[in-house]
Amino acid sequence: MKLVICGKGGCGKSTVSALMARELAARGEKVLVVDTDESNFGLYKHLGLEQPRDYMESLGGKKGLGERLRKFMKSEGKEKLSILEDFSLEDIPAELIVGEDGIRLVAIGKIHDFGEGCACPMGALAREFIQKLKADGMQVIIDTDAGIEHFGRGVEGGCDKILVVIDPSFESVQLSQKISEMAAKINKPVFFVLNRMNEDAIELRDLVDKQRIIGILPFDGGVFKACLKGDKVPEIKEMKEIVDRIMAE
Repeated sequence: MKLVICGKGGCGKSTVSALMARELAARGEKVLVVDTDESNFGLYKHLGLEQPRDYMESLGGKKGLGERLRKFMKSEGKEKLSILEDFSLEDIPAELIVGEDGIRLVAIGKIHDFGEGCACPMGALAREFIQKLKADGMQVIIDTDAGIEHFGRGVEGGCDKILVVIDPSFESVQLSQKISEMAAKINKPVFFVLNRMNEDAIELRDLVDKQRIIGILPFDGGVFKACLKGDKVPEIKEMKEIVDRIMAE
C-alpha cells in the first residue's frame, strides 16, 4: 500500500504519519515513511529517529536533479526520458535511510539555505519516487507538504489511497472538500481522520462527508507535549481502529 497523508498546515499530518507507521510496525509490517515536505523538519523527531540526508543527494543534489529535469522536459516520443527508473528499497543508498523497529524513513529533499531556489524540483522528484518505487509488500506512508500544491505536481498519481487529516477549522473542512474533488478525477479513494477532537469540536463531524471518516483522534496531552519538545510521539489507542479500516478498504 502507498498511502498519501495530506491536509492543511498544522493539522497534524506528520503526527498522524508517525502514529500510523508505528502501529503498522507493531503488527509486523515493514514500513517506509517518505517525507516529501521540503519545509517541515519535524517528522523524524515524531518517529524518534535521526534526521536523514536528502534523497536528492543521490542525484547530485539540486543541481544534478535540475539537469535531469531539463533533459526530461526536452525529451519526447520514444526518446522520452525518466527522472527515475523503477527501483526498490534496496536500491536506495543506505546512508540516505534512517530507521529501526521495522520503520524506515527517507526524505526527498529540504530547503536548507537562503536563496537556493524554489521547491519545484523536489516536487517532481517526489512524484517520480512514489510512482517508481516498488512497494514489494511494504506499507509506504507518504507525508506531504501543506495544502494541495502536491496535487498540482501530480504526487498523488502513484499512490493507492489518500488520507486527509482534518482539524477543527473552517480552512481544514474546505480543503477536505477540494481534495475529495481532485482525488475523484484521478480515481483515488479518499478517507478522513478528524484530529484534535474535544467536546467543543464535536460538530466537525457534521461539516464533512461522514462516509469518508475512518477515525477520530482526541486532543491528547501526551502527544501535544511530545510535539512541543520534539520527542517521539506516544501511542494512541484510537490509531488501531484507523489502521484496521485503512487496510481493509
